[in-house]
Amino acid sequence: MTLRSDVAELLAAAGIVDVDVDDAVEDEHIRSFAYRRVISATASLPRRDRDRAIVTTILRDPNELGSKTAVVALVDGVATKVTGPAEFRQWSAELLPEIDRLQTERYREFIRRRIHDWLFYLSIRAGHESTPAELAGVTDWMQRVLAEESTSPAVLALLAGSGSSRKIRNIAKSRAGKRELRTE
Repeated sequence: MTLRSDVAELLAAAGIVDVDVDDAVEDEHIRSFAYRRVISATASLPRRDRDRAIVTTILRDPNELGSKTAVVALVDGVATKVTGPAEFRQWSAELLPEIDRLQTERYREFIRRRIHDWLFYLSIRAGHESTPAELAGVTDWMQRVLAEESTSPAVLALLAGSGSSRKIRNIAKSRAGKRELRTE
């Protein structure tokens, strides 16, 4: 496969006709934008059966930063649509062999951490009561997402007491206080 055939195949499969394949091949910024559009279309689909092939194709791109960014966008998009942690765990396990093909270790690790973060988020959403040690195992980004989005008093209390930064602890304290006022 060549970069041109990979880009053409991805665009065609996603139904994107307004991106010039030759321009995308020549310019990594155009290609990266095209990948984000492909990922957006892919993540919105109800079926996940083509995701591994799409990731495989994107990861063949010589621009690993652009590839990593696209894969992270897919991980984020799918995580917000799955029914729970078991479904996401199974889906992400199918991608890990492809992710391991990235040459840059920090990119592989970033994607693995993002998957771990979403598994934590989904388990919390499913009712798992986390410990401070488990909370310490997720990134500051995920702690901030939880502090800003969680409606669970237990999660907000945990973040207010054990969040990794003052900002996260303050967001959680503020939101926990507002929730207490609404429930009284």
